[in-house]
Amino acid sequence: MSGLMSGRSGAEPVSGTVEIGDLSVHYLDWGGAGPPVLALHGLASSGHWYRRAAPLLAGDYRVVAPDQRGHGATTQAAAGYDWQTLAEDAVGLLDYLGIERAAVLGHSWGGHVASNLAARFPERVSRLALIDGGFQDGGLMPEPTWEAFRQRLAPRRVAGARDEYLAMLAANLSFCWGDDLAEIALTMVYEGDDGQMYDILRPDNHAQVLATMWGEPPSVILPQVTCPTLVVAAGPRADRANSQFSRQREVMVAAAGKALRDGEIRWIADTIHDIGYHKPEELAAVVRDFLERG
Repeated sequence: MSGLMSGRSGAEPVSGTVEIGDLSVHYLDWGGAGPPVLALHGLASSGHWYRRAAPLLAGDYRVVAPDQRGHGATTQAAAGYDWQTLAEDAVGLLDYLGIERAAVLGHSWGGHVASNLAARFPERVSRLALIDGGFQDGGLMPEPTWEAFRQRLAPRRVAGARDEYLAMLAANLSFCWGDDLAEIALTMVYEGDDGQMYDILRPDNHAQVLATMWGEPPSVILPQVTCPTLVVAAGPRADRANSQFSRQREVMVAAAGKALRDGEIRWIADTIHDIGYHKPEELAAVVRDFLERG
């Protein structure tokens, strides 16, 4: 078990590892003496997702971003991708860090984990910010079937050797690409014996995640959340505006707003799902405004 230096803040986080149940959990800690913020990443991602936005908050908050079960440098567990276990993983980390109560951020699938943490352990969550996530509800899709949901959230395309994989990402994210994004992206994949890149999150575990999302959707979980909640939604870029996908997202975001007892919605215009890559300054400003009201 390795701890982190408390009271440290700055652009670069300290890395730590802790044993929680059957997991060896890796996490990043930007330090600082301010109120704690637990930042949960999305599906097939890692805590490094926050490396552009977290330093913009770290001067006033202690931001901690773990690699969740089956992701990044945390144990590739064969089970435990249900909401209760994932929430317990987060509580275990908070306990280790000596944090009784924290504001919680969740990007994408991490928003679903974050909302379940708030619903199941309300005494541990002061405020909740769902970053373009936590509202993806299969029951609100145009074709609300398990098969359509499974196909819509199928594993992303990871292909090619290391340089090919990074070149594909650089092309897709040319408007915000940098060496730091290459480093971040490589924390989410591994190189196989065949020299090809693969998601660290194994397909069987990805399938367990989707089954959980389908079986206990936001329509069930969000009404149970009692703390103040912010939904930060990514407004589409011009090439996707008014598409069926964008319109359906608007429906899901609106439904989340209605389901929450104490919720508000903020749209960040003309961006992508990975807001933290594209517009970290704007994302941090919106989150900071919300946290300062706590």
